[in-house]
Amino acid sequence: MHFRPLVFLLAALASVCVAVEDGNAADERRSAIKDVVDEAVRPMMRQHGIPGMAVAVVTRDGSHVFNYGVASRESGKPVTDETLFEIGSVSKTFTATLAAYAQASGRLSLSDSASKHLPALNGSAFDKVSLVALGTHTPGGLPLQVPDAVTNTDELIAYFRTWKPAYAPGTQRTYANPSIGLLGMIAAGSMDGDFESLMEDKVFRALGLNRTRITVPNSDLANYARGYTKAGEPTRMKPGVLWREAYGIKSTAGDLARFVAANMGTLVADRTLQRAIMDTHTGYFRIGAMTQDLIWEQYAYPVDRADLLAGNSPKISLEANPATRIDPPQPPRTRVWINKTGSTGGFGAYVAYIPDRELGIVLLANKNYPIDARVTAAHQVLTRLDVRPMH
Repeated sequence: MHFRPLVFLLAALASVCVAVEDGNAADERRSAIKDVVDEAVRPMMRQHGIPGMAVAVVTRDGSHVFNYGVASRESGKPVTDETLFEIGSVSKTFTATLAAYAQASGRLSLSDSASKHLPALNGSAFDKVSLVALGTHTPGGLPLQVPDAVTNTDELIAYFRTWKPAYAPGTQRTYANPSIGLLGMIAAGSMDGDFESLMEDKVFRALGLNRTRITVPNSDLANYARGYTKAGEPTRMKPGVLWREAYGIKSTAGDLARFVAANMGTLVADRTLQRAIMDTHTGYFRIGAMTQDLIWEQYAYPVDRADLLAGNSPKISLEANPATRIDPPQPPRTRVWINKTGSTGGFGAYVAYIPDRELGIVLLANKNYPIDARVTAAHQVLTRLDVRPMH
């Protein structure tokens, strides 16, 4: 009987030792990851005069967030885990998720025409434009931005009613805010709600993205980073028509790491949302080495950096590019590099992940710096961290 307390004591000590060893191993892994991120990020910040960055690396062991520099040059406040960055067009991936959620909920089909869900467009070119076309930038040549003369929803609908496609739908990819913006409007309408409230309820809260915002409340303004133009002038995004749907989200690196994990299937959401997330990885068109999913863009993995740079180049984002339809659409794959860039006047973002390797990265900066630098840094980090053999 006198030996039992000793046995329990020894067992407790053994547990403590294992916990210490596990903790030490986790610290060593984080330190090794930080070294790789530092090597890629610090020179890039110096070269491009980036005031502050938050970087998240997602691995099979969890996510690691690393903060650099300041959220505001004027105040000198450092970037922290709570710092909100404008994520620009990475917002479009959330809009695509909401549209896919509407489909998974039986509210629409992405094969439907746009005018089916927006009767005001009956008799217009949108009778022949599918929702998939809106989510893949292939409706026929919508412009990059909503025209300056369009200042409200009524004027937007009037513009859409008179718009004439330059190309047959599904033949050319022309990157366009009005395209994904219209998809977001239709998705919200199909669920009988407003876009911002639905996004907060069906996506942000459902995934535990508790620091992600479209409209930043007054109580959180202190965490909203100051952005800087390429010339170094302080700025923040100015709302416009379709801003919420196309480029309006502000988030932290930690929250976007959770979104990446959900897209890789390592953060499990409810069944409907998880299906919707996976549906956004369906491949619909090929443009060079890039496969156009529902907003997301993917490449076969391993991927050459030159292909990533070409797929994220001004030629792809600013020009019309022939799109080869994949028929039937390509089901979601895991051995791929999936990415999306985002920019506003004062912020630059890039998200990339490799589901098969359970590896992802989030780069958030409070300056709109060159996209090729973001792609290069992310490729450097993920290829350095991907040390497992391919099967």
